[in-house]
Amino acid sequence: MNPQIEESWLEALRDEFEKDYFKSLKSFLKEEKSNHIIYPPGNKIFTAFNLCPLNAVKVVIIGQDPYHGPGQAHGLSFSVPPGIAIPPSLRNIYKEINEDLGIPIAKTGNLEKWAAQGVLMLNAILTVRANQAASHHNRGWERFTDTAIKTISDLRAGIVFLLWGNFAISKKKLINTEKHFVLTSVHPSPLSASRGFFGCKHFSKTNKILRENGIGEIDWNPVS
Repeated sequence: MNPQIEESWLEALRDEFEKDYFKSLKSFLKEEKSNHIIYPPGNKIFTAFNLCPLNAVKVVIIGQDPYHGPGQAHGLSFSVPPGIAIPPSLRNIYKEINEDLGIPIAKTGNLEKWAAQGVLMLNAILTVRANQAASHHNRGWERFTDTAIKTISDLRAGIVFLLWGNFAISKKKLINTEKHFVLTSVHPSPLSASRGFFGCKHFSKTNKILRENGIGEIDWNPVS
């Protein structure tokens, strides 16, 4: 197996790539690719890992699966490439950052600047068929990303996990809460944001935790 994934993650997750479930996943993706449009592009599937090595992780934001519209998915949960319209959930994230920290609402949806500072934006499912949400659910990605989350929990300490919505909150069982910090809220989707995401202050709370543990804070302004 030759995954395009950063070296520290390759070392930590090497065994997963040789397991039967991952080989089945790879075969499934080859079949899908021959019959459908798949997002994100192959070289972007592991972007979250590639931009944020294991020893650099400070914060983990867990999403469900990639955006399924043209040009949207580029391997980071909630993020879209430059020039792509900001999706509704991310717009609500920006609103909360503005209320919480006074940072102006960004005009770009590209969150690579967060990743470069140690924010791992990890979708539980790393690929999707065009225009079909959750179409690669239960094909193996969840097992792989659960292992990645547990690897962070086991090998690191003092990480802040931001779990938004029931799906992300279900991953709490993978995290050792005696050595990590878990902040939960409803999802930032327009369907739920007003029921507790707005006002959660997760961004200032995260920086307070990092600061108190002698770790550099995150500049939550996605614009350089």
